[in-house]
Amino acid sequence: IEEFYLNSPENYLIYLFHKATYNFARDYVIGKQVLDYGCGSGYGTHHIATACANIIGVDIAADAIEYAHAHYQAENLAYQCIDPADQAPLPFADASFDTVLSFQVIEHIPDAISYLSEIHRLLKPGGVFICATPDRSTRLLPRQKPWNIWHVHEYDAASLACALAMFFPFPTLLRMGGRRDVLDIEISRTRRLMWLTLPVTLPFIPETIRIAALKLLRGLAGQKSKPAVLREFPFSEQDLVIATDVSPSVNLIAVAYKS
Repeated sequence: IEEFYLNSPENYLIYLFHKATYNFARDYVIGKQVLDYGCGSGYGTHHIATACANIIGVDIAADAIEYAHAHYQAENLAYQCIDPADQAPLPFADASFDTVLSFQVIEHIPDAISYLSEIHRLLKPGGVFICATPDRSTRLLPRQKPWNIWHVHEYDAASLACALAMFFPFPTLLRMGGRRDVLDIEISRTRRLMWLTLPVTLPFIPETIRIAALKLLRGLAGQKSKPAVLREFPFSEQDLVIATDVSPSVNLIAVAYKS
């Protein structure tokens, strides 16, 4: 929810990452039939709807879809709650969409093959899939498991390209970077969490233990979302860049076409 991003520079920067990704995708949705797969509370879906012929936002979280319905409406925009079961197909016919967007989703998916297969099914021939995900190269040590309790697997550029290649040959891999002092806000945050959670995110730690330990750490930290009074921060979306050769990189963006 947009207002909850205003309580700290760290959270506001994450919000700008989302906005920058949607703005990057705008050229790929102009006049198109679009699916936003994992739309959350709908602010990004609504933001880009002005460029689309039609756009549908789907999410597994019923409360997020309810919020989107209440706050982000447009004539060419619809929302739908979907079944979170890994093997459940989405309620759309084959080749329904020109463009599928899925931002900050693939890292949550236990079965990436089924997820990518379903996106491939939904795209028209020649359609484009745009995927965004955190870049583990600046968040995790080699082979370290995610410190984000909701993430199943995090990708670097090589592993993301490999995952996509089964259904989308020769994807274009881009990176999100920008002004170094701004990126350092995110890099400092993630590296702090990387080291703090290291004992329970080592590669040999069973998943049940990782999840239980991360839940305990979250409880001790007392993480709660609180709306904030509007604040201004000394950076903006203009301080971010998406390009092929960016270092350091905080997010990966893949552009992949259905042949």
